[in-house]
Amino acid sequence: MLTSNNMSSIFVLDQDKALRFYTEVLGLEVVDDIDFGPMRWLTVRVPGTDHSVILERPGPPAHDEATAEQIRDLVTKGAGGGWLAFTTADAQAAYERMVAAGVEITQELTQQPYGTDFAIRDPFGNAIRIGQLSA
Repeated sequence: MLTSNNMSSIFVLDQDKALRFYTEVLGLEVVDDIDFGPMRWLTVRVPGTDHSVILERPGPPAHDEATAEQIRDLVTKGAGGGWLAFTTADAQAAYERMVAAGVEITQELTQQPYGTDFAIRDPFGNAIRIGQLSA
């Protein structure tokens, strides 16, 4: 039986820009930043957790250039299929921090049946939800 999901992946168009956004704006920490020749293995995670997110640039060795270009086009449109969800102890403070940082807000802070959350996009179009879950 499976016991956990320790890694996920989203496509980003510029790994340096992604690294700044995910660490400086969202507050994640770098797990790996390794040059593997044809690709850069760049992963981040919420501090104190063991689930990493690969910030993957479309291209070799996983994709030929034509496929990579199609993926980049879809990501730019917000249709790349990638999305992330994070929890926080204070959704209001997290929301205010995102607004102050100039992050694109796609859904205002909203009371939901499961708690309070809001939605943003990263600089490439990936959807992110940040929520404070009800006890």
